[in-house]
Amino acid sequence: MADKEMKELTPNKIVEELDNYIIGQSEAKRAVAIALRNRWRRQQVEETLREEILPNNIILIGPTGVGKTEISRRLAKLAGAPFIKVEATKFTEVGYVGRDVESMIRDLTDFAVNLVKAEKTKEVQAKAETLADEKILDILIPPVRRPQRPIQQTQPSTTEQPQMQPDENTVSEEYQNQKTREWMKVKLKNGEMDDKIIEFDSQTQPSIGMQVLGPIGMDDMGINIQEIMGNLMPKKRKKRKTTIADARKIIAQEEAQKLIDMEAIQREAIGRVENSGIVFIDEIDKVVGNGGKGQGPDISREGVQRDLLPIVEGTNVNTKYGIVKTDHILFIASGAFHVSKPSDLIPEMQGRFPIRVELNSLTEDDFVKILTTPQNALLKQYCALLETEGVKLDFTKEGIREIARIATHVNEQIENIGARRLHTILTTLLDEILFDVPEKIPAETVRITAKFVKDKLDKIVKDRDLSKFIL
Repeated sequence: MADKEMKELTPNKIVEELDNYIIGQSEAKRAVAIALRNRWRRQQVEETLREEILPNNIILIGPTGVGKTEISRRLAKLAGAPFIKVEATKFTEVGYVGRDVESMIRDLTDFAVNLVKAEKTKEVQAKAETLADEKILDILIPPVRRPQRPIQQTQPSTTEQPQMQPDENTVSEEYQNQKTREWMKVKLKNGEMDDKIIEFDSQTQPSIGMQVLGPIGMDDMGINIQEIMGNLMPKKRKKRKTTIADARKIIAQEEAQKLIDMEAIQREAIGRVENSGIVFIDEIDKVVGNGGKGQGPDISREGVQRDLLPIVEGTNVNTKYGIVKTDHILFIASGAFHVSKPSDLIPEMQGRFPIRVELNSLTEDDFVKILTTPQNALLKQYCALLETEGVKLDFTKEGIREIARIATHVNEQIENIGARRLHTILTTLLDEILFDVPEKIPAETVRITAKFVKDKLDKIVKDRDLSKFIL
């Protein structure tokens, strides 16, 4: 994101933007908004002090489905920052089968490179499309080659080469060719030629397959095998036949790749990772140790914490794009902490996550807002899906309230999975409608009332054993 845009993104505006997608959780939104704003503030500080200002990492505590991951994801999207979500449970202590913790930084760098590459490609897209049009015109109307004839000299010299001049017929033909190209270019721009089939040369990257035995892959070793082998093996070109519309896209993409500087992209991507990267570590509570009750090293828990520690504290990670410093990457951890608490983490890890925010369980009123308020609300999604079939879903206020009531009840009775419960309830509720459209419900408005919801779900909700499986 441009510095000017980031300057205008104050903590209040960040919270306002998050409110468009996440209901409630004001404390968590405030914490992440301050953390994000501090990234920009740090960039404005003089360089000598800038390196000393470390990010305040955050632990989000709360049950599943209350918005922990969504807050972090929306925050990164808002800032245009490199973001990656990892599960703490998929890492194991070095030396055992499992992913090395440094792989999260490599994945984050990959994401950043793709992010910057997409931005730079967008910048040169117009120029690439112009070059693609010229190449297509060269295929449709090849340029005229100029045969030349020697200029008549009054006193021919034996030492000098005879001067050449273009043939008059060629000049006329060249003029006609240019006029035809201009006429064809207008038709090409207007899309009148899109369905015409054209044959052209396309660049193909040789596919390279390599099997690495053991838990560590080439990427984990920081080796870009594709780039190494790609430089050794020449790029091939093959003939392709497609419509002009498809050819323009393919050729424009190839031209865009030539116009962008990959080395500059990689340097910028590494800079973004180091200064604005966000790593979301989910299920951090699952790597809390057993308090020394067991014997020997706990490879799946405290060992992972000890491996995570240098990454969070700040270290250099070797990636295929270069060395990445993790000192100023923002780490947001989350966990339900049902059977453990943040103080059960090893002391060094606790010190690296100074900000702790507890997220609230969702109430019936929250569910009503989740169903209707956000831009990506579930009811809006289902309405949009069925509108493609010509069927309009009309949810009454009482119907929405009943859905929220059932979601709250089931969460209390069985297992609290937060807003994810709404997915299972709505899928069960609308099952027949989704199946019968468009044959049995060709084109009409379907009203979802409180009675409709009760008739459909009441039996399942009352039968606790059945609701465990279905809802």
